[in-house]
Parts: sequence; structure tokens; C-alpha cells
Amino acid sequence: DNFATIVTAVEEGRTIYDNIIKALQFLLSCNIGEIIVLFLAVLLNWDTPLLPVHILWVNLVTDSFPALAFGVEPPEKEIMARKPRQPGSSFFTPEIVTRILYQGVMIGTLTLIAYILGRAEGLGAGRSMAFLVLGFSQLTHAFNVRSSRLSIFSRLKAPNYYLLAGTGFSALLMAAIIAVPPLKNIFQLTSLTANQWAAVFLLSALPLLIV
Repeated sequence: DNFATIVTAVEEGRTIYDNIIKALQFLLSCNIGEIIVLFLAVLLNWDTPLLPVHILWVNLVTDSFPALAFGVEPPEKEIMARKPRQPGSSFFTPEIVTRILYQGVMIGTLTLIAYILGRAEGLGAGRSMAFLVLGFSQLTHAFNVRSSRLSIFSRLKAPNYYLLAGTGFSALLMAAIIAVPPLKNIFQLTSLTANQWAAVFLLSALPLLIV
């Protein structure tokens, strides 16, 4: 009995749809990055940059918490100014597919660069750097996915505390793996030098600039 509720319902529906797209874009771009790393390593007959336990950890931890947080992402400011979408249209529009592909290539390329830099000091260092850059770059990339139209800075006024908590918790777990000796042994990682850590942080931050 109140037509104003229609506006609220439309905004809620558009927000839910947007958040589904964001979660899909994040998960698929991250997984494409992992596929690119392993595919090129096999193609070039390299030692495997990432072990199965690395992929399992990234998929279960690094990907999961940010993806879940997108479910409560606040609506974007201009969401009600958009034209209605066609009811039967696919999630995978050319624009979304393009974003998923180039962002996946970005994550895969940064991981391979880390592996090549670390591999100069040994296979263990190469795998350690590749694993860390893959995990941290995906966490960084999560903030890019908050909006497909605006930069990350435009979303500072509408923080997603669940995303901050999820990425922060995942980052702590990633750091614990290489800091705690028993965990480091399970994941077959090695300690890194200061220069290698600097390269890890630089490569992991690049998705913010690239996207």
C-alpha cells in the first residue's frame, strides 16, 4: 500500500545483482590467474611454481572470505540512475567477460614474475614468492572489484567492514604460514630476504594501479 517501497525493492534487487556479479568476477579472475600460472609453467617445461597445497589454500582461504564479504557490499551511489537491464540478459556480458579475462591475466602475470624473480635464488624462493604474490594480489584485487565504474577511492565513503575484516584475516593467515616454522614446512616455503619481500609487496600492490 506504499509505492515508495517499490523504489526500495528495486534498489535492493540491483544491489544483490551487482554483488553477485562482483563475487563472480573476483572468483573467476582469481582462478583464471591460477590456471595461467600452471598452464604456462607446463607449456614452458618449468618446475611447478605452485604446489597443490598452495592452490587449495588460496581457493579455500584467500578467495573465500572476500567473496563472502561481497554479499553485504553497500550499493553504489549511482545505482538507481542506471537504465534497467533486460530481464533475460546473461550475467556474462562482453564487458564482464573482458574484465574477468584481463584481471585474470594480470594476477597470473604478477605471480609468474614473482616466481621468476625468486627462482633466481632457488626453487623454494620462487615458489614462496609466487604463492605470496598470488595470495596477496588477490586480496588487493578484492578492493578493485567493489566498483566496475569508479576507482577504489570513490568507495571510501561506503566502507565494507566485512571485506576489510575478511581480507585482513586472510592476510594474517598468509603471513602466519611463512612465519610459523611448522606451517612453513607443510607448505614447503622458505624464508625470504628483505629485497624479495619488497618485490612481493610491490607486485601484490600493482593490481590497484593496473585496474
